[in-house]
Amino acid sequence: MDRKIEKKIWNSKRILTIAGITGIILLVGGSIYFTSGKSKLDVDTERITISTITKGPFQEFIPVNGVVMPLTTIYLDATEGGVVEEKYVEDGATLKKGDPILKLSNTDLELSLANQETAVYAEQTQMQISHNNAQQNTITKLNTMADVENTYKEAERVYKLDKHLYDQKAIGLQEYQSAKNMYDYQVNRYRLAKQILSQDTALVKQQASQSKEQYAHMKTTLELMRQKVASLILRAPVDGQLTSMDAEVGQNKKQGEHLGQIDVQSGFKVRVDIDEHYLSRIYTGLKGDFSFADKTYNLVIKKVYTQVKTTGSFQVDMQFVGAVPKGIRKGQTLQVRLALSEERQAILVPKGGFYQQTGGNWIFKVSEDGKRAYKVNIQLGMTSPDYYVVTEGLNPGDKVITSSYENYGDIQELILNK
Repeated sequence: MDRKIEKKIWNSKRILTIAGITGIILLVGGSIYFTSGKSKLDVDTERITISTITKGPFQEFIPVNGVVMPLTTIYLDATEGGVVEEKYVEDGATLKKGDPILKLSNTDLELSLANQETAVYAEQTQMQISHNNAQQNTITKLNTMADVENTYKEAERVYKLDKHLYDQKAIGLQEYQSAKNMYDYQVNRYRLAKQILSQDTALVKQQASQSKEQYAHMKTTLELMRQKVASLILRAPVDGQLTSMDAEVGQNKKQGEHLGQIDVQSGFKVRVDIDEHYLSRIYTGLKGDFSFADKTYNLVIKKVYTQVKTTGSFQVDMQFVGAVPKGIRKGQTLQVRLALSEERQAILVPKGGFYQQTGGNWIFKVSEDGKRAYKVNIQLGMTSPDYYVVTEGLNPGDKVITSSYENYGDIQELILNK
C-alpha cells in the first residue's frame, strides 16, 4: 500500500525567496528613511542653547543712534558778498541779539550807496527849484489875472454907462458900439485868464505830487541800499552761542555763503538716523527712550525728514518728554530705543542663531523628557532686539533650541546628551 507524501509549505526555496523580498523591502525602506532626512544626531547639551517660550509684554522697537542738537538753530549767511575785513568774536562765543560778529568790505556796494545818496540830494534840490519856479509862475499868472480882472471891470463900467447914455440919446451909436466891443473882448479875456489860472493850479499840484512820489521812491531805494551796506556788519539775530564759524580775515565771501550759526540756548533735541526700510512706519508722535547716567529718559518724534540720504537712511527730530538729562551736551551721541508699536502681551521666543538657517519657519522643540528635540513648523511675527513674537506653532513653557543650526544639515531629530 502506497503512503501519501504531504507537500511542505515552508521549504527552503520559499524561505529564501521570502527572506530576499524582506531584505529588499528593508533596504528600500532604510534608503527612503535616510534619504528623506529622517536622520538623527547626537548633540551635547553644553554646546547648544535651550530657551523657554514665555508669554509677556512685548513692544516692537528698533535701536537707533541720535545726536544731541540745540532745539533752535539760526543759520548765518552772507546777505551781500564781500571780503572779511574784521572779526569781532570767535567761534563758541555767547552773544546777545544785535552783537556784531564780523564785518565785510564791499567797495562796489558802498560806491552804489554814495551814488544813490547823491541822486537823492540832487532830486531834492531839483524839487526845490521846480517848486520855486512854479510859485513864481503862479505869482505871474495871478498878477496877469489881477490886471485882466481890473481891465474887465473898467470895460464893464464904461459899457454900462455908455449904454445908459445911448438909451438917453446922449451919445451916438459909434461911441456906444466901441464900448460894447471892448466890454465883450474883456469878458472873453477874463474867462480865458481864469481858465489858464485854474489849469496852471491843477498842473502845479500834479507836478508836485509826481515829484513827491519820485522823491519818496528814491528815498526808499536809498534806505534799502543803506540796509545792504549795514548788513556788511554781520550781527547776532537772537541770543545764543556762535558755532560753526567759517570766516577768516581776508577771505572773499559770496552772497548767500554760509558763515556760521547761532544755537539758541533754550533746550535740546535729538536728531536720529533711521534705515530707509522703516520709512513707511515712521510718523510724528512715535516715542522712544534712552538711558543716561543710570536713568531712562523719554523722547517723541516731532518732525520727519522723508528725504533718503545716500547712506540709505533718513532723519527725524525727537524732543524730550518731561525732564532733560543734566549734563547733556550738543553733539553727544545717544542710543535710542524707538518704539514701533504699543506694548501688548505676546508669546515670545528669544533671538538666536537658529533664524539664519530656518528663516523663522521651523525650530527644534525639546521633548518633555528632555532627551531629544524634533522639528516643528512655526510662524514668527514682529521682532525686537531680543525677541521674536510667535504667532503659531509654540506655547508658553515649551523649550526650544535657539542656538545655530549650521552643522545640522537635514537632520530631523536631535538626541540630547548631558
